Amino acid sequence: DKMPGDVWQKHANLRALYGYMFVHPGKKLLFMGGEVGQWREWNHDWQVDWEVLGDPRHAGLQRWVRDLNRVYAGHGSLWEDDYDPRGFSWVDCNDHDNSILALMRCAGEAGDKFVVAVVNFTPVVRHGYRLGVPQPGAYTELLNSDSEIYGGSNVGNQGEVIAADQPSHGHPHSITLTVPPLGFVLLKPNN
Repeated sequence: DKMPGDVWQKHANLRALYGYMFVHPGKKLLFMGGEVGQWREWNHDWQVDWEVLGDPRHAGLQRWVRDLNRVYAGHGSLWEDDYDPRGFSWVDCNDHDNSILALMRCAGEAGDKFVVAVVNFTPVVRHGYRLGVPQPGAYTELLNSDSEIYGGSNVGNQGEVIAADQPSHGHPHSITLTVPPLGFVLLKPNN
C-alpha cells in the first residue's frame, strides 16, 4: 500500500521490483503475504490476507511470483555463478533519461548460458529500445511482467525479438524492444 501511484501502478511496480530482485545475484527473500500483494505489512501475529486473491490483480501477482520461481529454478544463469563476478554484468545502468536498467546473468566457463533482463521504472512504454547483446539470432521473451495474465496491459514483444548486426552497449549485436510501462522483461537467446 506504500507504493506510489494508483492501484494498477502499485501492482505493476511490485511486479517489476520482484523481477528485478529475482535477476540480481544473491538469494531471494519475500515476507509472507508479499507473493499476493496484501495491503498491510507482514505481521507475525496475524495470518496472510488470502482473501485478496479474489481480486484478479492479486491473483496475477501470485502467478507472477510462481512463474519467477519457475524460471529462476530452470535457468542456471540466474543462480549458478551467484558469487562469481562473471555471473553478472550491466548492459546499461546509466539510462537515467528513460529510467531503464538492463543487465545480463551468465553461467558456464565461457559465459555461454545467459539471460538479459530489462526493467522500466516509468509508466511510459519505451518503443524501439535498442540494447546490446553478445550473440546473433532470436531471443525469446521468457517473462514479461506486463502480460495480462499477471494483471498488466499486455505491452511486449510478441514473445520474440531478433538480434541485428548493429553493435550497441559494447556488444557486437543488438535487439530492439518494446519495454512495457513499469515493466520487467527477461529474454534468452534461442541457441
